[in-house]
Amino acid sequence: MIIGVLLDVMSLIESYSDERGNRIEYSGAPISGPQVHFRGSNNKLILDSTVRLTASTIFRFDCNNATIRIGRGLHGFAGFLRVGEDSAILIGDHVTTSSRVIIGSVEGSTVSIGDDCMISGDVQIRSDDEHPIFDVGSGARINLSESVHIGNHVWLGWGSRVLGGSSIGDGSVVGFSSIVAGSFPNNCIVAGVPARLKRMNVAWERDHLTLKEPFYKPDASTVSKSGFWNPTVT
Repeated sequence: MIIGVLLDVMSLIESYSDERGNRIEYSGAPISGPQVHFRGSNNKLILDSTVRLTASTIFRFDCNNATIRIGRGLHGFAGFLRVGEDSAILIGDHVTTSSRVIIGSVEGSTVSIGDDCMISGDVQIRSDDEHPIFDVGSGARINLSESVHIGNHVWLGWGSRVLGGSSIGDGSVVGFSSIVAGSFPNNCIVAGVPARLKRMNVAWERDHLTLKEPFYKPDASTVSKSGFWNPTVT
């Protein structure tokens, strides 16, 4: 805790407001377990009434004038979400996580995640490096925070990292343990450290290889197609 700064911690998600202008906008049944940390003023947590959160989820508002918004939920969302001054984390409908995802947005930046995204375990998405780095000669900051945009129906593979300034188009896949630091189009596979464009004109579906029949899926006739089967546009 920063000395001299008031910190409110709640472990029940329900409609809330305080004298500093912090508020939770949520009209669903109270959710016990997730934590909300308000430090500063004029911060907003906006949750759809159908959202499903795991007990391990933490929303941390470190400064002022920040927003976190999560849309409708089919399955549980788990995250550690941290926002700084004038910043936002905006998450669409039906975004799922395998375990707690770490998302950070500070210094007026925005992390936006579209609808129907699938986030695997040990994933981090951040607009910032948490600490400043400067050029010794000029004193200029060399790691400024930059917004992140993740489109609709994007699959972030296990252990992947999406860094400030990155953009990933609809229907794309980020490979296992990849580090994304750039802009990539729709319906492509990116992988590696740093991530590179590996293949275009791909589509993926949520059908699990062992939990949903048929247990061999050699071609597209074995799945129900979503609306994201599109050619890559570069």
